Amino acid sequence: MSHTIDQAYQHLKSVLTDQGVDVDNVEARLKAQQIETPSWGYADSGTRFGVFKQAGVPRSVYEKFEDAAQANKFTGVASSVAVHIPWDTVDSWTELNKFAASLGLRVGAVNPNVFQDYDYRFGSFGSERADVRKRAVSHMKDCIAIMNAVGSKSLSLWFADGTNFPGQGDFRRRKRYFQEALSEVYAELNDTQTMLIEYKPFEPGFYHTDIADWGMSAALCTALGKRAKVLVDLGHHLPGANIEHIVAFLLDAGLLGGFHFNNRKYADDDLTTGSINPYELYLIYSELVAGENDGIASDVAYMIDESHTLKNKIEEMIQSLVALQSAYAKALIIDRGKLFQAQLADDIVGAEEVVKAAFATDVRPLLWKVRSELGVPNPADPVVGFRQSGYADAKAKERGIGGGGGLGA
Repeated sequence: MSHTIDQAYQHLKSVLTDQGVDVDNVEARLKAQQIETPSWGYADSGTRFGVFKQAGVPRSVYEKFEDAAQANKFTGVASSVAVHIPWDTVDSWTELNKFAASLGLRVGAVNPNVFQDYDYRFGSFGSERADVRKRAVSHMKDCIAIMNAVGSKSLSLWFADGTNFPGQGDFRRRKRYFQEALSEVYAELNDTQTMLIEYKPFEPGFYHTDIADWGMSAALCTALGKRAKVLVDLGHHLPGANIEHIVAFLLDAGLLGGFHFNNRKYADDDLTTGSINPYELYLIYSELVAGENDGIASDVAYMIDESHTLKNKIEEMIQSLVALQSAYAKALIIDRGKLFQAQLADDIVGAEEVVKAAFATDVRPLLWKVRSELGVPNPADPVVGFRQSGYADAKAKERGIGGGGGLGA
């Protein structure tokens, strides 16, 4: 089997080399790729109709990290785990840090929760009540203290704030509340930390949401300072939105902070990354690679934000990581010189064919080579490798059905 894959790899390497691709550089960049997985992605989750419990789901944040280590083990590119507060609160962050390190992991972005408690039903930073806004700010300062304890560089913010009916709130006054509260939190960050501000067009506010699109997030970030950046969640866009254009625009403006990878069919997330429109994911990575080549995409935070109700949690996370590896690999082999010449000549068909050719390339032998050198078990098929490991069955027996706390959304 490995001999056959090696032959396929050697053939692909020869073809790419003939096309002028620096395969060694591509492989080095693929080995350096890192995608953060979310602690909540390993927890029980559901819909407004209920939580769907699974066998073997983690009962604590420590067990979430155990499962995250499996996603990293079978892909080689997921060594950090985002935490959500208060879902993942522990008595000792020092101990969690040590435990993560023992698994080859580290604590990544810290995600405050200002949407779940009853006090936030009319908003957090956008609330008319000063005491509610103060509570939300205090919570975020506590999260920054956690960042300092674990060495996290990213404070990842999403707000459910909005209204459901005309007249329910004053748009401009709520905007000013947000500016004031964000400024107070931003001032607590140190020079190595970044505030990532996410946006969402609707839900749970169906008349308006306070940070409804990338432009609003960008405006808030610009007013705050250079350590505030826009967080792009692939699911948080209306149908027809050109996400790759948004990514390119934010990169050029120095405002792209990171991603929450997932997939959408309409305008929400939690579908497996690359499961609906892998071509879109590839086109997004095409812009990211172009930014890397120009030296403007070195500090982008790549994170997954998914929590599935029906799939095995670890398997779907591996699926997403493999999709991201594949999209990155294909974007790295685009013939940029040929594409540039076609663009200068207004050769629409020629330019599109260059883009399509890289997407159509079967990069699995290349990824096999990279994963092999990263020491991944079963580098040809990470999902099969995980299934054959017996980990899921062992944890189902050990943990039983239904994990611990956390909304899991």
